[in-house]
Amino acid sequence: MGLELRQQLKLSQQLVMTPQLQQAIKLLQLSRLELVETVQQELLENPFLDESETDPIEPQHESDPNEKLSESQENEELVRNADWENYLGEFSSTSKQAQVRETDHPEEGLSFEARLASKPSLEGHLSWQIHLSDFTEQDLAICEVILGNLDSKGYLQASIQEIQCMVSAPEESIEAVIKRIQRLDPVGVASRTPQECLMVQMEFFKMDEDPILVSLVTEHLEDLEKHRYKPLARKFKISLEELKGYLDEIQKLDPMPGTNFSSTEPYYVSPDVFVYRYGDDFVIILNEDGLPRLQMNSFYMDSLDAAPAKDKEYFQEKMRSAAWLMKSLYQRQRTLYKVVESIVRFQREFFMNGVTKLKPLILKEVAEDISMHESTVSRITTNKYVSTSHGIFELKFFFNSALDLGDGSQVGSESVKALIKKMIAEEDPKKPLSDERIGEILKEKLDVNIARRTVAKYRSAMDIPSSSKRKQFF
Repeated sequence: MGLELRQQLKLSQQLVMTPQLQQAIKLLQLSRLELVETVQQELLENPFLDESETDPIEPQHESDPNEKLSESQENEELVRNADWENYLGEFSSTSKQAQVRETDHPEEGLSFEARLASKPSLEGHLSWQIHLSDFTEQDLAICEVILGNLDSKGYLQASIQEIQCMVSAPEESIEAVIKRIQRLDPVGVASRTPQECLMVQMEFFKMDEDPILVSLVTEHLEDLEKHRYKPLARKFKISLEELKGYLDEIQKLDPMPGTNFSSTEPYYVSPDVFVYRYGDDFVIILNEDGLPRLQMNSFYMDSLDAAPAKDKEYFQEKMRSAAWLMKSLYQRQRTLYKVVESIVRFQREFFMNGVTKLKPLILKEVAEDISMHESTVSRITTNKYVSTSHGIFELKFFFNSALDLGDGSQVGSESVKALIKKMIAEEDPKKPLSDERIGEILKEKLDVNIARRTVAKYRSAMDIPSSSKRKQFF
């Protein structure tokens, strides 16, 4: 069979994502802090972008001019023309008092983080104590290896043989250095097991004179963890009240001495949207605090015609990029407002009464309500938070599965979780509710059809231990 060249026409369709479309999609899924950082970066790189000093116009009033906030025309006019800065007061994202303070005292413009000292690490805290002690050069080398093998809880993760491979020293010297480090602050650090950590603390605080207390720590920690109190009381021939006294002494010790120096920092959430209740209606305000209000740079716009021919293409590209970014930002804010408005409409009972009234909701319902694609709703609800009168929630929180009720209706899974958490919080600690009993109570109160394994799954998702581990004997 011979080879030959042929020409043929083929008609096909394909989706080509332009850089502008990719940028718009990327902006949708950015959190508010990431969005501010992206806009600031664009301000530095694009000369056609400039930050406007005028007050930003809230997109929510532009997005829906026929918005109805109340049934009567009088209340509608009141809501439309209300001065929300004065009404919200200190709960506003940018209060007038804060603006006055920034104007009068520019030297106070430093961020909160810039006023804080760095938190000492466990390794640094121990190193400071070691260099104040009388360690030899060889001991200091051993200390350096030990500090480098501590985990976040303060436990030593290397054996003596492994330490010997990193530093040439006899086992006796390494063990002696470990014992000296264990008696530094925090006491018990560099231990290898929880029993060793607690025993070091008991010796340091002179609590190791009672043989029962020593035996409980060295041999029966697992029994204490699993609440096997009665067999322990029979073994040591003591009453449950006396055993409780020993437990109180053990609980004064710290089994994880390194956690106070953990490098993990709390995660602060800045809400993207505020939802305020006004009578029987709700007002939605986008949080634009810190987000620059963009405009085209007039200097470069005026000099565009006079620019050399070789620079015009670059200028036109940057001008189109700036215009598209401004359009994408407005579209992002408008989409966010419409999605939150739809969520408030679907979850009205939640915003009125709290988590127990949360209804089942899926992305498709919101997408159909606002005439957008599900993927757009999914992106705009990623890493976005809304502040309500019941707390701050991620937008994904409002989308939850449904459980069938006896009358044919449905209830949201998050509402059931909230009820399970409430029942466990109000239970008798000496007679905790089993998963099966919780399912029976939900059946009686809500007429919800829920299996025991489903209750166990919801309980585990909320990090609530089983009834056997919640039971208190004293």
